[in-house]
Amino acid sequence: MFIQTEETPNPATLKFLPGRDVLGRGTADFTAPEGAGNSPLAQRLFEVEGVRRVFLGADFVTVTKADDKDWYLLKPSILGVIMEHFTAGRPVLLAEQADDNAVSEDDDEVVAQIKELLDTRVRPAVAQDGGDITFHGFDQGVVYLAMKGACAGCPSSTATLKAGIENMLRHYIPEVVEVRQIR
Repeated sequence: MFIQTEETPNPATLKFLPGRDVLGRGTADFTAPEGAGNSPLAQRLFEVEGVRRVFLGADFVTVTKADDKDWYLLKPSILGVIMEHFTAGRPVLLAEQADDNAVSEDDDEVVAQIKELLDTRVRPAVAQDGGDITFHGFDQGVVYLAMKGACAGCPSSTATLKAGIENMLRHYIPEVVEVRQIR
């Protein structure tokens, strides 16, 4: 098994491409070992000293390191964990996670439009950088989004939100006035 790595716009985060489906659909974001009980892969990655965040995408794993650690020391251990996990055929997740971005019958027209634009225009581009953006609400013209994976803590995330996503949503949906990031 050959696992490729890619740098992301966030210098503390690397994207690992195992050459096969990781989740297939959706994403899962683990910000601490305590919350990784649903993912045997994330649990194992958190055992590597210096791993601070694990993000699972359709066909990639994004790992964020502690500021005081160097990639040249962490990368071999992370590659080993990922390779061993997939070679052994272990599950990535023990239970399926809900997709916050899925359009539901309960969504009003504006929320459905926002989710559709996020799904078709924003999320694919952000996934290429090893991250994701999830919808968390729309209230009085303000869209609330959460940045995940490589996007969380990325120096350019504010520019992405304001110059990219906010401008696009305002262009297509006049009811949108502003986009705010939630943590």
